[in-house]
Amino acid sequence: MGFIRKWNSMNLILRILICLIIGAVLGFLAPKASWIGILGELFVGALKAIAPILVFMLVASSLANSKGGNMEKLRTVIILYLVSTLCAAIVSVFTSFAFKVTIPLAGLDAVDASAAPQGMADVVKNLLESIVINPLDALITADYIGILFWAVVFGIALKLASPATKQVLEDLSNAVSTAVRWVISCAPIGILGLMYTAVSTSGTEIFAKYGQLVALLVGTMLFVALVINPLIVFLVLRHNPYPLVFRCLRQSGLTAFFTRSSAANIPVNLELCKSLGLDENLYSVSIPLGSTINMDGAAVTITIFSLVAAFTAGVPVTVPMAIFLSIVATFSACGASGVAGGSLMLVPLGCSLFGISPDIAMQLVGVGFIISVIQDSLETALNSSGDVLFTATAEFKEWKKQGRKLPL
Repeated sequence: MGFIRKWNSMNLILRILICLIIGAVLGFLAPKASWIGILGELFVGALKAIAPILVFMLVASSLANSKGGNMEKLRTVIILYLVSTLCAAIVSVFTSFAFKVTIPLAGLDAVDASAAPQGMADVVKNLLESIVINPLDALITADYIGILFWAVVFGIALKLASPATKQVLEDLSNAVSTAVRWVISCAPIGILGLMYTAVSTSGTEIFAKYGQLVALLVGTMLFVALVINPLIVFLVLRHNPYPLVFRCLRQSGLTAFFTRSSAANIPVNLELCKSLGLDENLYSVSIPLGSTINMDGAAVTITIFSLVAAFTAGVPVTVPMAIFLSIVATFSACGASGVAGGSLMLVPLGCSLFGISPDIAMQLVGVGFIISVIQDSLETALNSSGDVLFTATAEFKEWKKQGRKLPL
């Protein structure tokens, strides 16, 4: 019991780092001890199970009990989400041209092309269908667009409810939040299992075969995370952005890297927003919304993979065509699923702009799944940490207007 108390008293990030090392060592020393990986599956499963309920309760409760005054901040958050996603796509265009990568596609197992959207119309259609899905089905299937829509509808409708009803709704929201904190406290052990699975199944071979593509993706995403996003924050706040950037990457990006799911990382982000002292009425809406539309990493993936396909197929690509691709990638990324590998299935949409057949595009998607241990992990870390980063930026902008000191 003494060890457990001492362990729980340690900083969560330190506990996660310790378990990361243990998981990696176990992955190399005991690759057949598959039961260790179950710890990670249980952790991610618990997060995914509680996240839909949490999102629905927080958004509905926040809107039902809101006193107004948050629309300007929420508008700022949405603009920051879209601007950062577009910038990420444009940066991907320039890095792709600077470091042209081609991938031998012959002989790869093709992924089922029918699973991918065939055009922007399909993306819009899927989004609209998700909005009007049965609310119970949305909760069961973790359809976050549908969850957000119905949470907003019920939240606005419940503004007319009695104070007692609103209090019950707030109590339920607090109860779900408490359950989430219990799950998050298990993060170090869960991440140990996730690290073990990654190392025991992939080892270091993943860097050898597709090293150039991995390097291009990693370099671009790191540039967006460490240069582009901080620059956007600086332009809004006129303040050194890096303390906030590094805190978001450390406390949100690290767990998102291993859960590989923006949706599963929603509870972690909500807890981080709370520790930053942000307005719950804002972040209880902006964080779930961010897991759907703030997709810097997804825009990077769609843009780079599409251009790699074009270069590999010998398709001449002009800069204006590539810039148009970045715009398409921005809006397509907003339709990417908040689960592992969601952005890869939108790669054929980008490829279609260059007349590349779905068969070739889906072979490249197959490559994406091969390197997804790195690509999807880093993509999710960039996406999810940005949700908190830009929510905090919008909040701190209002603080500066009020003359309040920023916690940076």
